[in-house]
Amino acid sequence: MKAIIITQPGDSSVLQLQEQPTPQPQAGQVLIRVRAAGVNRSDIHQRQGGYGASPAGQIPGLEVAGTVEQCGPGATRWQVGQAVCALIRDGGYAEYVAVDERHCLPVPTNLDFVQAASLPETVMTVWSTVFGWGHLSAGEILLVHGGSSGIGITAIQLAKAFGAKVYATAGSDEKCVVCEQLGAVRCINYKREDFEEVLSNIGINVILDMVGGSYTPKNLRLLAMDGRLMFINSMQGADSQIHIPTLMKKRITISGSMLKPRDAEFKAALTAAVEEHVWPLVASGQFKPVVYRTFPLAEAANAQTLLESSGHIGKIILEMPD
Repeated sequence: MKAIIITQPGDSSVLQLQEQPTPQPQAGQVLIRVRAAGVNRSDIHQRQGGYGASPAGQIPGLEVAGTVEQCGPGATRWQVGQAVCALIRDGGYAEYVAVDERHCLPVPTNLDFVQAASLPETVMTVWSTVFGWGHLSAGEILLVHGGSSGIGITAIQLAKAFGAKVYATAGSDEKCVVCEQLGAVRCINYKREDFEEVLSNIGINVILDMVGGSYTPKNLRLLAMDGRLMFINSMQGADSQIHIPTLMKKRITISGSMLKPRDAEFKAALTAAVEEHVWPLVASGQFKPVVYRTFPLAEAANAQTLLESSGHIGKIILEMPD
């Protein structure tokens, strides 16, 4: 099969299209013929060697959509030919990938493979972080930083669908318009306005932050009593200043999550929860994928370069050759 290999830690030029052995599904797995794969910042972190061991020889890619090609021993839920999408640990930038059958979701009939491939990583991250750890409830207020990212457009739509009020930040007026069209009450262009000043009288219950750095003190000041600050990245800096008396006075909870290293049982339970609670919204059109651009598999380096530029709105997807 054709696959994108990380030849060594580095920039996007270290990604090469190579021939690799087609994986064989093990017990409880299905082999997916990949038709589309999502491109995520975790892939870049992996390419740069950010997860510790050298990524040389690894195939990046956290989410795919395609058809079941083969079922391994004991895998009974899916049948050959069924259209599925899945969250995977890595290996998505390839024509085939073997996946735990419990981590697969049916492709909704109103979506194509490109749209379906844009969902698993963002939907499961938002569901586990905002609704699981963050306990966002109907009537509460959510602030989403990076509102036009794949995570952001997912959080805005899901929070609105479940009865929360949403505010967001983004880096251009165009991006802010999209966030508001998706359901944000207000999106602040952080390059032109101080989001803390704009939102100072709102009283935010939950903040989903992928920025870190200087945002953290502002986030703490914006949170209401019993507010929850949830981290999924620290793009501006891993170290932040925390004013402990503010935490104590407001009873603020600070937490975060990283989905990639979670074990198979957790991911199976999360997939089942998403199928129960989120998938009906996808099928009814209340939640809509936002795909910014697709690239052929061979141009994975260009896809990652675009993602690193932050010039996109929504998801970037790789399409496999027929």
